[in-house]
Amino acid sequence: MDVGAVIKQFRKKLGINQLELASKSDITQAYLSQIENNKKDPNLSTLKSICRALEIPLPILFFSSISEGDVPDEKKEAYLIMAPAMKEMISSLFLNKYVN
Repeated sequence: MDVGAVIKQFRKKLGINQLELASKSDITQAYLSQIENNKKDPNLSTLKSICRALEIPLPILFFSSISEGDVPDEKKEAYLIMAPAMKEMISSLFLNKYVN
């Protein structure tokens, strides 16, 4: 799972910098930077706060963060078939709303 990279992706699509997202999430910019660079694992409360600021549901953050390595071998084939379409749908529903 790469939660930090997904937070960064959503933040950039929203067009805000780390300081703005950190402020909206009630955390420091330094802590957000560590989260985005996978140096710190935020607790659930922090992730909820970040998701509120990004205007995305927490499950969307988790699903978007799943990578092939997170999926059990017996389910990888289904994941590889479904994930690209699901992630594209998520992107168009939650990320593209910021792009004009």
